[in-house]
Amino acid sequence: MKNSHALVKKMGMFTVLLAVLASCGLPRGGPNKAELLNAGGEQAIPTYVVTVDERVTQTLPAAPKTAFPTSFVKAPALTPGRIRPGDTLKFTIFENIDDGIFSGGASSIGSLQVDESGFIFVPYAGRIRAVGNSPERMRQIITERLGEKTPSPQIVIERTAGDGGTVSIVGDAVGAQGSFPLQRSNLRLMEMLASVGGVIGDPELVSVIITRGSHRAEMAYEDIYDNPRYNVALRPGDRITVERDSSRFTALGATGTQGIVPFERKNLSALEAIAQVGGLNNAAADPTGVFVVRDEKADIANLIIGRSDFVADQRLIYVINLTEPSGLFLARNFNVQDDDTLYVTEAPFTQWTKTLNAIVGTGSSFQSLESFGS
Repeated sequence: MKNSHALVKKMGMFTVLLAVLASCGLPRGGPNKAELLNAGGEQAIPTYVVTVDERVTQTLPAAPKTAFPTSFVKAPALTPGRIRPGDTLKFTIFENIDDGIFSGGASSIGSLQVDESGFIFVPYAGRIRAVGNSPERMRQIITERLGEKTPSPQIVIERTAGDGGTVSIVGDAVGAQGSFPLQRSNLRLMEMLASVGGVIGDPELVSVIITRGSHRAEMAYEDIYDNPRYNVALRPGDRITVERDSSRFTALGATGTQGIVPFERKNLSALEAIAQVGGLNNAAADPTGVFVVRDEKADIANLIIGRSDFVADQRLIYVINLTEPSGLFLARNFNVQDDDTLYVTEAPFTQWTKTLNAIVGTGSSFQSLESFGS
């Protein structure tokens, strides 16, 4: 009886110590679930806590689909081999007499660049419009003009694409960068990218940007690959940028790993984001407290909160409860966005375990409790 009374006394002292240590604030990975759910408060910049349900997942817009504009899609492919401004034409003229106008035999008159107006000047043939003609047509025209001055001239023309017949390619996700001539085999986007080594890395995370004059359009490489209508015809002077998607989210709290995490796919759900960081920490996580922190656009925040007066981005904390029957489906249908913070709170028992360990030490037995306070 005496021993029983002593044990009750010791347990009472133990409970008091637990309460004292807990109130002192043992270390933890961040705010708990209750603190986040009460995040609104009387702050200068309010924060709104939203429980994710079917209405929320249906209200949030899907990841925006990018596509090239109609003006790009409907532009016809260039006629291969046509001469364009900036091209260079090299002429070799063969005469069948010794005293011809070019000293007879084979003569080269060097390289002539097509001017901005589309013309070249050929000695004894005059000023000739080259743009839009093929090298073969130019050979016929010059042969006719020189034929009036030297009998039956034979002419060979070599064409080199100039700045007016090239496109530039840059970016961190393409095989080669530089200025590349438009040729018969690469007059369309996908063929041009293939000719310079294709894309580097996961195609699902690569975007292609075409800048044509004052117009700029972006599209996911995978969507271009899947839909041939977006394999647009290129134009001289096009600038093509091929880059990796730089979207990232921050993982904190009771997850497998913590840090800044790049997206592994373009459209990343909350469930996939959790899996990407190693899932929930089995020893610490509270599956009812999965939070996604976001600065939401004003128009979306108005729909989610049920207001109409927001004109600026709003701080929203979305709450997902994975223990509910629909929790996994909601997490699968809720997309994480660039710059989101994924935070998983610790389970209530975690703080209790920390307090217990602080008193008796990890691995202590009930025998330790019996000797406590003796």
